[in-house]
Amino acid sequence: MKETSFKAILPEHEFRTKPLERPEYYNFAYDVIDKHAREDRNRLAMIWANQHGEERRLTFYDFSRLSNLAANLLCKNGVSKGDRVLLMLPRIPEWWIFSLALIKLGAVQCSTPTLCTPEELRQRINFGKFKVVVSDMENAPKFDEIFDDCPLLYLRILVDGNLPDWVNYQEEIESRTLSATMVKTTYPVRTKSTDPMLLSFTSGTSKFPKLVLHTHDYPLGHRITAEMWHGLNRNDLHYAISDAGWAKNLWGNYFGQWIVGCCIFIYDIRGKFNPDVILPILEKYNITSFCAPPTIYRMLVISDLKRFDLRELKKSATAGEPLQTDTIKLWREGTGLTLREGYGQTETVCMIANFADIETRPGSIGKAAPGWDIELHDDDGNVVKQGDPGRIAVNIKNGSPMGLLSRYLKNDEENAKCFVNGFYYTGDKAYQDEDGYFYFVGRSDDIIKSSGYRIGPVEVEEVLMNHPAVHECAVVGAPDPIRGSKVKAYILLNEGYDPTESMVREIQQFAKQHSAPYKYPREIEFVTSFPKTISGKIKRDILRKHAETGEISW
Repeated sequence: MKETSFKAILPEHEFRTKPLERPEYYNFAYDVIDKHAREDRNRLAMIWANQHGEERRLTFYDFSRLSNLAANLLCKNGVSKGDRVLLMLPRIPEWWIFSLALIKLGAVQCSTPTLCTPEELRQRINFGKFKVVVSDMENAPKFDEIFDDCPLLYLRILVDGNLPDWVNYQEEIESRTLSATMVKTTYPVRTKSTDPMLLSFTSGTSKFPKLVLHTHDYPLGHRITAEMWHGLNRNDLHYAISDAGWAKNLWGNYFGQWIVGCCIFIYDIRGKFNPDVILPILEKYNITSFCAPPTIYRMLVISDLKRFDLRELKKSATAGEPLQTDTIKLWREGTGLTLREGYGQTETVCMIANFADIETRPGSIGKAAPGWDIELHDDDGNVVKQGDPGRIAVNIKNGSPMGLLSRYLKNDEENAKCFVNGFYYTGDKAYQDEDGYFYFVGRSDDIIKSSGYRIGPVEVEEVLMNHPAVHECAVVGAPDPIRGSKVKAYILLNEGYDPTESMVREIQQFAKQHSAPYKYPREIEFVTSFPKTISGKIKRDILRKHAETGEISW
């Protein structure tokens, strides 16, 4: 394929002053991965390791070749441009291989966390109209359980084993029946930068997660994330802690990092997260750049950081939830590094940050990124006074910045709520100082940010209401010293059920079984009534204040 000509890649000294220009055609897999593979066959793209001591090292050439094989496998089984494919894989190289393959085919991909239950998968597959799933032996039974309930789902691909009715990826590539180059008569597919590429589920205040649509220019927006916020270059080894199913993986382990040409480090750990393994990994692999949610840093600073040789670690960043100044102080004392906080969403790239070339201010999420015209508005859409909190609004009157979502799929109500009078509203509030630094205030809605996860309260409430003991419930975020916030449920029981500790444990276990484990209420408080409006709606603001202080009553 003839290399795409575009003006999106700018010299570093121009990046600050010139916003990225949107090319007419763009395909990350061809224009970045295959290009790296041609120019530097042996350049390392990924170091992968797991908790059992296994390790794999893959070059850009490896990813170019393996993604061609996977693309031809998909093509062989009827996948073509525009088809929707769901990826549910742990942190293994096959996630990147199939993601690149789908980009090459012009198919639309969506990743989902391995924590999802069969019930959640059935909802997501049918809502998103997915035709294909790619998964592994550990998670395949979830799809088998719901396959008959998903009428559009016709193809299941297994990356690491053999099961009835599943296409065996390993067997196919080992048989040597597939070409390691793209089939020239049909592919490569020429994708416009505005063609659909990616879908991401994000928690909302409705009972079902919203589905964000990004186009093929989305990866280019993450140059800001990798170059300006993380401060990466071709010689870095970057480690960002994120599951493959989350949008944070796209931020820290994929697009921007590989555009820069650096190597990413992936540590595949299963089961309960153990923070004690992180510092030895930073030391063993001589990691140069590290990014993790504030929750992880709060866990790490408890350790004696100076016991570890972290002299190669030059850059550290964080995002996902508010960062405590004590954590910043302890991390700097232990490593000599300043934590640079950034801000964005599943719907965006890094739009505000303490970028590598500006002074970091404690408590601030930083300054606006180039090309992102950000204002702070009151509830009527008017710009607030400097220093006053306001809703974060992105000016899109003259066009959307690179990396902003195209729209929410099948959700006119949410689109109308977020896109108003030429502005995109993030749902968060902040204030700004006289030097242009933003300071995060909180959510405009009821989303709970816990340990880097975004949790919609209604999602949890829907599950709790299915328990026979629960008559009515409301879920809010409560302060937590490690997680930042935790899920707290206020529950009014049906007659005949007692508000005991055993009932708390029973309801918590029920929630774990019927939704992803990170969503279950870590605290439950039984009530005899709820504060309500005249129309009968529960006053969440009062419950939030009660969860924060314990002093509000009703």
